[in-house]
Amino acid sequence: MQDDFIKVPNSEKTLTPGKLFYNWFAANIGIMGFVFGAMIVNYHLSFTQSMIAALIGALSFLAPGWVAMIGQREGITTFKLSRAAYGIYGNKIPNVIAWLNMVGWLAVNVITGTLLLVSLFNVIHVEKNTVTKAIALIIFGGLVICSGLLTENTLAKIQTWLSYIFGILTVVILILFLVKADWHAAFALPSGNWITGVLPAISIVAAGSGISWSMAAADWGAYVNPQTRPAATFWNTTLGGAVPMFVLMAGGILLSTIEPSLATTGDPFGVMYAALPSWIGVIYFLVAAGGLIPQCIISFRSARINLATIGIHVSQPTSLLIHGAIVILIPIYVLFISGNFLSNFEIFLNFLGICLASWVAIFLCDSIMFRRHGYDIQLVKQDSLVHYNFGGILSWILATATGFLFTNNAIWNGPFAHGIFRNNSLGVFLSAVVAIFCMLIVKTFKRGRI
Repeated sequence: MQDDFIKVPNSEKTLTPGKLFYNWFAANIGIMGFVFGAMIVNYHLSFTQSMIAALIGALSFLAPGWVAMIGQREGITTFKLSRAAYGIYGNKIPNVIAWLNMVGWLAVNVITGTLLLVSLFNVIHVEKNTVTKAIALIIFGGLVICSGLLTENTLAKIQTWLSYIFGILTVVILILFLVKADWHAAFALPSGNWITGVLPAISIVAAGSGISWSMAAADWGAYVNPQTRPAATFWNTTLGGAVPMFVLMAGGILLSTIEPSLATTGDPFGVMYAALPSWIGVIYFLVAAGGLIPQCIISFRSARINLATIGIHVSQPTSLLIHGAIVILIPIYVLFISGNFLSNFEIFLNFLGICLASWVAIFLCDSIMFRRHGYDIQLVKQDSLVHYNFGGILSWILATATGFLFTNNAIWNGPFAHGIFRNNSLGVFLSAVVAIFCMLIVKTFKRGRI
């Protein structure tokens, strides 16, 4: 009976590769892809370098594809699988960080949706002020919280239709950008440094896309039909996330040639609207706001699963109340106190990226090194006798600490954040590299499965 509780029942494994693709496509077709493209340009890269960074950053979805495939094979959700690498108690720390990641993305999406609505208010000549921001926050935050009450089947239908609608509109927008883009300015951009420019740009994109979504990948992979080929699960997850992200980031890169202020403004969505013809801008931003809902759906779902895996079991209404309060309070700070969305967003990605990059690296290394023939169910049970797997725990602590030591931003100044590590996100990349190195050391001291 305990095994049945750990593993997803076969009766619930109904996801097909197509549904898996639409799930990740819908979650990543949101307007934030344009913002990521502008952030890449802000690293002072040439057009070619920016496109390379966008492509490699989008390919970070290879990690969620891999994790989803493991989830399908085992029929177990992400942070139950993670117990094998860290131990039943040791797993709680990265589990809490994963929960913070999901809640953080919920807050980011609420902030994004609020700013979109504020931009739309300008169309009907409603003055942008504190009151209108508050109204927009109440409207969008309320929609997000209410989405948590919908059934799985309803959510799947919403995601599928939004994929079609927003996908078609995105193609139209990209054509407009291609026509309007200043190609001479794009190709004239001077080349940046490959180490201090391209690598940090890749790492910040990966932190906000593939690395971040790895937390939820097995939560969906575990529900895939057992008859599905593992390769289909892998590629539908990978391409479902990578394709829309790359296309939208390319659009953001081009948009930055039209509106150079996009990468530095506190209201990137208002800048985007100004760059579009009014006839398509209104429609696009309305759908863009709706397109954020699928991302919130995934985050809500995984946040509840993570709470339960930590050992905090609450009802769906209680979960909605807890997460709803958090995702309203954080936007209040960013929108009404701090006032700088992109600056806070980069800090969020930087901090969580370091923690999650090391977690993903250790999770996948542990799977390759010790779980090639499958996971021992005894290691992932709540009453497992392996409370602490110190190989995984120490690797994560060392890798994460190293990442922070070589990182600086507006609120943190690592003692070794000098030279090539100054004022960029190389700490994210470094934490993953150190994690892999530590796990190779663990492998030399342990043989077989643990």
